[in-house]
Amino acid sequence: MSFDGTVRPWRIAALASALLASAPAAPAHPRPKPLAQAAAPAPFAAGSMAPGAKGVTGQGALRFRVALTAAQLPEEARRVVVNAHGGFAVDRRAGRGETYFALPGAGILRLSADLRQVAPVATPPEMKATNLHNTAIWYGADGTPYLSFPANDLGRVFTTALSGELLATLGPPTADDDLGLPAVRDYFAAGGAFVPTDVAYLEGLFYITTGYSNLDAVLTARVASEHPLRVAWYDLAFGGRGNGPGQLNTGHGISVPPGERRLEVADRASGEIERFTRHGQHLGTLRMPAGSLPCDVDFLDRYAVVAALDGPDRGKGAPIYLYEGDRLVSTLLPKEELGLVNFQHVHNAVLHRAGGRLYVVAQSWNPGDLAVLEQVAP
Repeated sequence: MSFDGTVRPWRIAALASALLASAPAAPAHPRPKPLAQAAAPAPFAAGSMAPGAKGVTGQGALRFRVALTAAQLPEEARRVVVNAHGGFAVDRRAGRGETYFALPGAGILRLSADLRQVAPVATPPEMKATNLHNTAIWYGADGTPYLSFPANDLGRVFTTALSGELLATLGPPTADDDLGLPAVRDYFAAGGAFVPTDVAYLEGLFYITTGYSNLDAVLTARVASEHPLRVAWYDLAFGGRGNGPGQLNTGHGISVPPGERRLEVADRASGEIERFTRHGQHLGTLRMPAGSLPCDVDFLDRYAVVAALDGPDRGKGAPIYLYEGDRLVSTLLPKEELGLVNFQHVHNAVLHRAGGRLYVVAQSWNPGDLAVLEQVAP
């Protein structure tokens, strides 16, 4: 399979607000684009695996097999996993290692540090009943951990304690909020929808992607206080719908590499990962293999994992890419090679290390399913 893992540097340029202003307002209830408008195929049972598959996927030292499937989810979660349309966050503090995610109808769930058990977390009703499109874990100035969830259908960003207690809700911007760009203000003043798809936290700010709306910009909000937790809109926005350097064409996921002060945005329809400074200046682009639709990036040690909604060969199901730096080092095919029949599209994946081995926790979409993949010993 051919691929291009090179970085294309671009000059840092100021965001042209006119490009945002030219985008029409989003409908009141936007749908994901473009594939989310397609009818879902009839799903197999949660965790179904096709007989005769290779059972191992990937290359070199980064080969993986199935360690856990959605068949091991609690009953309430197993019933609704077909609707999975979110993502994961790993608590990587020393001595922890739990992974958090949410399913519409089941609420927040916690995967144990040994990746063997999934348990429900008490979830407020308004969060349990809606779709939480991704999960972000972040830590306050005193080390307190928080979970933030972008509710794409409700137009809210919920933040909870690890116990599930709702601590703060960020609603759509109002006419009084200074968002940094007149074009963004005008978008919301004209009735444009706030459709958050992901959240990242960096140095006191939330960075929020809005790729399911015509705005397609990264918005920011400031954590004004932690005890009690208060979040307010901030005067910084960047990105905007388009195909030029620093623009987005369905900015789907956003991440902060560990130890860095930059942001990586999965520019899904463009097949790229866009890199920005914390001030919104465009740094460069990592191109995915041709035909790929990246959804999000997660980092662990020297590796990055990229979940793709589609890949170069649609007949094999979507890939999960593993990078070392900017070099593609392994391509996982959950449907074709592991037999995970519901993994036609991969919506999110994160890396985890336990017992000296690397793991990939992944979620499919349309139909939804879940799997934990374990690195095969050399």
